[in-house]
Amino acid sequence: MTGQPGWGTRALLVAWAALVLGSLLGGCAGGLPATGATGGRDWVTESDEPQARKRARTRLELAAGYFEQGQVTVALDEVKQAIQIDPTYAAAFNLRGLIYTQLRDLPLAEESFQQALRLDPRDGDTWHNLGWMYCQDARYPAAIDAFRRALDAPAYRSPARTWMAMGVCQARAGQADAGERSLLRAFELDPGHPVVLYNLALLLYQRGDAERARFFIRRLNNSEWANAESLWLGIKIENRLQNRVAADQLGEQLKRRFPGSREAGAYERGAFDE
Repeated sequence: MTGQPGWGTRALLVAWAALVLGSLLGGCAGGLPATGATGGRDWVTESDEPQARKRARTRLELAAGYFEQGQVTVALDEVKQAIQIDPTYAAAFNLRGLIYTQLRDLPLAEESFQQALRLDPRDGDTWHNLGWMYCQDARYPAAIDAFRRALDAPAYRSPARTWMAMGVCQARAGQADAGERSLLRAFELDPGHPVVLYNLALLLYQRGDAERARFFIRRLNNSEWANAESLWLGIKIENRLQNRVAADQLGEQLKRRFPGSREAGAYERGAFDE
């Protein structure tokens, strides 16, 4: 694949990584929730944050930066130092779980997410990440349950990505109807997201609904996010609908913009059923 990244399921972790990291760190500069001795919830400011947490947060910010740059092992080392400084820092365990998920060490990823949830059981981001890890491991009922817990979490700020991930996971599990409903909900919340558009188009195409699939893939291919993968899916959809003019136009764009891609090669061979 050349040019922009693909929008298939392998792109999901990348697509939401920056958003996840932002939610891991975003609350640090503002109010920090704390439970008082009376059982009520007090709001403290950053100046009240313990020194150990401040030092751990600095390490976590470094880890997040390295992770976004693809320096995964360096990020893991920084996370380990953050945890050593403050073993009660749920966000550090959450990021450690993300890193282990990317490294395909799923047992350690699950252990990390579970520890994060023991420290902060209502964190929607951790439930989301745990759900995607379960989906990677084909543990689909556990994945769907975790995604629903994320959506039910108080003040959860990223429902679109969770509906998107749940839809992809349901499709993988053979639950096409449920997957379509979840992806459509993600589309309602974020109608321009390329991963949502691609996976909705792909699911509908696979279900034999090429007309509706064309609606979503055209939105993607008419945007700045069009790439070899989305153009190739658009070609296959137009070909199934016997719209040769549109298919040829997309094919010329694919060859011009992504000449060395696997998709361009498949187009040249006429391999529409690969």
